[in-house]
Amino acid sequence: MAKKHIIYVPGKNPKPPESEHKIFLWESLLEGVKRNNVETYQNLSRHSDKFHLAGWNFLYYLANRDSDEQPWLEVLFNQTQATSEDIKEAHAWHRLTDMLLYSLVDLFPFILKFLPGVLRETAEETQRYFRNQEKVACEVREVLKKQLRPILDKNEKVLLIGHSLGSVVAYDTLWELSHLEKLQSKVDLFLTLGSPLGMNYVQRRLMGNQFKGKKKYPKNIKRWLNVAAIGDVTALDRSFADDFSEMLDLGVIESIEDRKKDVYTFFRNEEGLNCHRSYGYLVNDRVGKIIADWWQE
Repeated sequence: MAKKHIIYVPGKNPKPPESEHKIFLWESLLEGVKRNNVETYQNLSRHSDKFHLAGWNFLYYLANRDSDEQPWLEVLFNQTQATSEDIKEAHAWHRLTDMLLYSLVDLFPFILKFLPGVLRETAEETQRYFRNQEKVACEVREVLKKQLRPILDKNEKVLLIGHSLGSVVAYDTLWELSHLEKLQSKVDLFLTLGSPLGMNYVQRRLMGNQFKGKKKYPKNIKRWLNVAAIGDVTALDRSFADDFSEMLDLGVIESIEDRKKDVYTFFRNEEGLNCHRSYGYLVNDRVGKIIADWWQE
């Protein structure tokens, strides 16, 4: 186990101070693993030094958020599965409406300015990354590179987890490492959670998109698993195996799988159910099984 590492790349928005955020994520990840295999949980829990957080959020926002997570995490950890109320809310009309609006923007980006406030702000934050304003995207990717380079140089195994916009950061970073820095070692498993990588808008702006053939894609991913929860608006297109099938045809990756059927997350706070939050994904038994199985390999 000494040569295995888990690197987590968070999604957008300011986060709690990095040391606290890392603890919250680690506890959530362990809870998901424990729900699948207690023995693996006990083993993994002794290796917190192998869990790394590529915390880019303060660099991007120049702010942290208050650490108000703990009470809601306790509620989450005490719940074993989605309730009928959670499932009903995941299918609520307002989520379907948001998905429809995002789908329209994905096809017709010029209507972005007509979106309601929260949806427009989310899209604009993503635009800032792709425009690389003040080189912020380069700086964000360097945070992850500093963690990946020494591990991959030693050919140690990596489970790279990218949540939300963090999955885009991870993908672009891997492309740069394989094509610009010519780093040959591969990430053993790339796990994307609540990812927007299936959206046309995002795919047209990914690193390498201007090229054809093998140069278009990262060459340093061995396997890719994508998990998308029902009701997660950010994971608009929940199928990656078809969008990135050329990677399989070109032989630059061994497998791409989607885990999306009946996946419900159930993180709640004072604002109600949030199908997209990272803690909800990490506690989910499907995600926990993926991590547990990889750790046992």
